[in-house]
Amino acid sequence: MDYATLKLIWWALIGVLLIGFALTDGFDMGAAILLPFIAKTDEERRIVVNTVGATWEGNQVWLITAGGAMFAAWPLVYAASFSGFYFAMLLVLFSLFLRPVGFDYRSKRADPRWRSAWDWALFIGGFVPALVFGVAFGNLLQGVPFSFDNDLRVTYHGGFFALLNPFAVLCGLVSVAMLVAHGAAFVKLKSDGAIARRASVALRIASLAAVVFFMIAGVLVATVIGGYEITNPAPLDAVANPLLKNAEAGAGMWLVNYAHYPWMIVAPVAGIVGGLFALVLAGSRLEKTAFISTGLMITGVILTAGFSMFPFIMPSSLDPKSSLTVWDSTSSHLTLEIMLGAVIVFLPIVLLYTGWVYRVMRGKVTHQALEQNKHSMY
Repeated sequence: MDYATLKLIWWALIGVLLIGFALTDGFDMGAAILLPFIAKTDEERRIVVNTVGATWEGNQVWLITAGGAMFAAWPLVYAASFSGFYFAMLLVLFSLFLRPVGFDYRSKRADPRWRSAWDWALFIGGFVPALVFGVAFGNLLQGVPFSFDNDLRVTYHGGFFALLNPFAVLCGLVSVAMLVAHGAAFVKLKSDGAIARRASVALRIASLAAVVFFMIAGVLVATVIGGYEITNPAPLDAVANPLLKNAEAGAGMWLVNYAHYPWMIVAPVAGIVGGLFALVLAGSRLEKTAFISTGLMITGVILTAGFSMFPFIMPSSLDPKSSLTVWDSTSSHLTLEIMLGAVIVFLPIVLLYTGWVYRVMRGKVTHQALEQNKHSMY
């Protein structure tokens, strides 16, 4: 397989991993964010916790796999992003620490203050990563202040608080809203009674907010936020060196791909339609359809960002020539081939096992289930 095709395949595979993480661990985070608000009693909160209790650990593997794949397939992106977003990554890491200890320690004591503290820890462990991931995408769309010298040593010229600019925060709110909607749809699917009714209200509010924020962000990208374009590309089979090309920034350039490939419009349409379907279905008994709708919304939003930026992965606002793209930030031909072989073997196994787990764990979490499994459920 030629080098350029392998580069394109790995761009698609890493996109699949990111979407897989958002679809699976996303509803875990959404449920955790909603935990202090849709569950009023300790028993109700235990039900919400146990809706995701059987699968949350496995769902986090998607994030670990995506990070590992980025390190192996896009070493320059990994190096530049972890330098530029270092403190943001630490913030995500420390907030994720709260998730395993929150799940495992919450029910160790019956003290209401103890359990309430861990409920808020789970909230932080869901809210902070959801917000930071969205903020990161918002900064990627605007360009990140880094550059390479002639020896390909990367230098980052920004700071943590510069990442929290208005457009990036708006993208963070898109991320939080769509994951809360996804979590609400899952809790509604896995519970009944008062919890399901409150989850329906949360689903309605979050899906509406996600659609509105997403559309505002789209308007800003089209009118205010500048994009990037390659003006003098390097050969597609060249070694990974971003300085071999020329690029420039300009208004509206993130819309160019939609003119060249009109079929890409399906991504933002899916994001909006999925959110509207979830809004309409929030109060209905079509729980699975509502959950599929929030998944469609998440997939559409992530694909919109990916399609808009292609072939850019991490554009540079300081030196557009240093921007990292699909074509000039990848590992060697041999590395990508070996990794692809591993994916072909192991990804179907992972998907089959994941599907089996969700099939075994299907059904609602009820008060009766908590009583019958006091020592095995959170």
